[in-house]
Amino acid sequence: MRTPTYPSDLTDEQWALIEPLLPPEHWDGRKEVHPRRDVVDAILYVNQTGCPWRYLPADFPPWQTVYWHFRRWEDQHVTEQIVAVLRRRLRRELERQAEPSAAVMDSQSVKGADTVGKDSRGYDAGKKTGGRKRFLLTDTHGLLLAVMVVSAGVQDRDGATTLLLGMVLTLSCRLVFADQGFAGRLVAWARDVLGVVVHIIGKPPGQKGFVVHPRRWVVERTLGWLMLHRRLARDYERDPATSEALIRWAAIDQMSRRIARGRPATRTGPRPLEYTR
Repeated sequence: MRTPTYPSDLTDEQWALIEPLLPPEHWDGRKEVHPRRDVVDAILYVNQTGCPWRYLPADFPPWQTVYWHFRRWEDQHVTEQIVAVLRRRLRRELERQAEPSAAVMDSQSVKGADTVGKDSRGYDAGKKTGGRKRFLLTDTHGLLLAVMVVSAGVQDRDGATTLLLGMVLTLSCRLVFADQGFAGRLVAWARDVLGVVVHIIGKPPGQKGFVVHPRRWVVERTLGWLMLHRRLARDYERDPATSEALIRWAAIDQMSRRIARGRPATRTGPRPLEYTR
């Protein structure tokens, strides 16, 4: 076991939350040579710093081993299961029902690197961004429910159709808050076909400048948290499923830190005068 070195490394409390949720060792008959905690730390390091897999520092397991575990766990839907377990625990600590009845939906267009193939990249004319678009579904506390990554050329209403279909099949939410980009036929389709109420929250009349909108700000805050991970500041992945997995790992990191800390993160106050010179 390596000595924790980087700020992205798991604490003992975080590892105690995540370790029981990983698949049993040797499930496929292969012997695991490197400690799993080191593998998870390496995945979080890549996500936080934005470095390529091949550039992992030498104190981590070989990058081939780390990426093999990353792909194998995704094939088993491990990150989806971990996100669900941590979200339920956080909701119970907030004295809410484990399963949410309402969700908040939004999209985010990000630039695509040269490694993003033509078959999964596009151009968002509204945001003037070429690359991919992320569709996020969170609960009313901003905790991740579902994520979908597609070409940036996909319209919000079209992407939301697939996202809502998946929500109905896997979650109990039947009320979704969204911005005006999802208004129109999607609202009637969701009501008539899925039995889901999509409540559009528009800008107040006469709004000038930035205003925090009730119900919508939580998902926008979650999108902001994702951008703190350099690997997610731009889409570098050849496969959109890999982008979705890294977003879930970012959510796992954020939720496990919050549970281990026992409280939400506190906002950093102004720096003392001696540090501002």
